[in-house]
Amino acid sequence: MEIIQTEMMSMNFQYLNLEVAERVATVTINRPDKGNALAPDVLEEVTHMFNALGVRQDVNVIVFTGGERYFSAGFDLNEIRKLEKVSNEAYTALFHRAYRAILFCEQPVICAVGGAAIAGGFDLTMMCDIRYASTRAKFGQREILLSLTPIMDPLWRIIGMGRAKEVALTGRIYDAAEAERMGYVSKVFPEGELLSSVAQIAREMAQYDRACLAETKRLSNVVLNQDLDMSMRTQEWLFRSYIGSEDNHQRIDALQAQLAAARKAKS
Repeated sequence: MEIIQTEMMSMNFQYLNLEVAERVATVTINRPDKGNALAPDVLEEVTHMFNALGVRQDVNVIVFTGGERYFSAGFDLNEIRKLEKVSNEAYTALFHRAYRAILFCEQPVICAVGGAAIAGGFDLTMMCDIRYASTRAKFGQREILLSLTPIMDPLWRIIGMGRAKEVALTGRIYDAAEAERMGYVSKVFPEGELLSSVAQIAREMAQYDRACLAETKRLSNVVLNQDLDMSMRTQEWLFRSYIGSEDNHQRIDALQAQLAAARKAKS
């Protein structure tokens, strides 16, 4: 853990901005001149950033965004054009390290999509736990247009296999409203209100117990691969790990006091 934190402190992040406040870390891709395209250096920074944030005890929730105008235009095509099939392993591994750093980051990761999230940019949104968008957001898994195979998993787990096949095989661009209807985006906010709205959601989430947030995220991944009986047993065991704890009691007391105050104010 100390090695990861030291590595982050010593790394000079050129394409990512980080702000930490009220137990929320906000990571912003900052390459606007290229539409936040995913050059190798950007992907390296994403990997290091999320690996380091994952072990920070002062961070309960992470917001990943490209700002109000962009998310990411995807692959840096100039970089891909330099590749040869016989020597593509390192570049491919670079993408997947970034994907895994987000997907398996300990804390919940909320994606705030303010603009186009295309191809590799779309894939980054897919690795997040919750996605919110502004009305100007666009989504598209465009790999098929470039004779590249797309990421199907975890896409099919989010929107179902039938819809995932459509997204992958047609290469269509979807607006924010359609992305919300298919269940890929949880909510769409008016243009210019995305970051403030998501920040409020993140701050509320960050007030919850960090370990409980992390275990709930881990549970959501585990139960997908279990049969129903084992899934119910896993959830029972995990629930027992928390119910009756000191933190559980304190939060019950606080909630009851809040509800009592609200009733008194109405009377």
